[in-house]
Amino acid sequence: MSHSQSIADRVIQGDRLALARLITHIENHIEDTRQVLDMLYPRSGEAHIIGVTGPSGTGKSTLVNVLTIELLKSKSSEDSRIGIIAVDPTSPFTGGALLGDRVRMQRHSQDSRVFIRSMASRGAAGGIARAAHDVVIAMDAAGYNPIIIETVGAGQSEVAIASLAHTTMVIEAPGLGDDVQAAKAGLLEIADILVVNKSDKPAAETTTASLRRMLKFTEEIQEQESGVQCKVPLINTSAINHAGVDQLVEAITAHQAYLRSSDMRKKSNLQRLRNQLDTMLRDALFAQWQSGFDQKAYDAIILQVMRREVSPYQAVEMLLRQAH
Repeated sequence: MSHSQSIADRVIQGDRLALARLITHIENHIEDTRQVLDMLYPRSGEAHIIGVTGPSGTGKSTLVNVLTIELLKSKSSEDSRIGIIAVDPTSPFTGGALLGDRVRMQRHSQDSRVFIRSMASRGAAGGIARAAHDVVIAMDAAGYNPIIIETVGAGQSEVAIASLAHTTMVIEAPGLGDDVQAAKAGLLEIADILVVNKSDKPAAETTTASLRRMLKFTEEIQEQESGVQCKVPLINTSAINHAGVDQLVEAITAHQAYLRSSDMRKKSNLQRLRNQLDTMLRDALFAQWQSGFDQKAYDAIILQVMRREVSPYQAVEMLLRQAH
């Protein structure tokens, strides 16, 4: 048996240490990781992926923490397991995750039914680490379902979570002035479930009313464009008080059932895979181009652009011609 096959077998059998090491290899681009993922891929595809996004300060991590507790209560099987990928900002010093989410979710660290992994975003647009796609495959093959992905809360680029998740939860909170910003950032357009967390605060009713109006407007536009009526549930929660979280679980379950009863899950998976392959292809083509190109010639063209001797568009054409 090959080393890669051994790792894949251990991950499928639920070996947490093997899964943790594999994820580390994924993040560090260790050479034999691809072979392991090739073996795991046929065993994946069952997990429901829940994306949790929204601006910083909305209490996403605390909400994910109590949501995990509620999901475990609602699952009938004793051996059900939940995977959590917490995409943290990248440390400017080490390049690693700042691990804030893992600290806040410490209560689950000893629970064998929950596997938490903090990952550095490493500058990836959309608040999602590039390696998150591969980590989802690994967790899925290991039997974790659902898999929750919490993004860094980086603002407008957060919409990228919709390309990976089956159910996207957008979290807002009162008193942050983010309700209008959410509409500008396109967060309301990607929401399958909209949550106003910290609803015990005085400004919660105003924020909820404002978001409800914006949500109605967004739904009307989407209905005009697609001809399909889609109602997004708006749920008030207070994670710190565990209020409204049971309703949130019901909304997630209802959306999952809707996806399975229609062809929407198939379409969601198709679009998700298309996005992943597009990203991988762009990265592979760029790496291939970069490996065969003279760095000095590249630097020389950059200087020409800086001196305004050629435009960036002309520079790209020059670089492509030289690559051939």
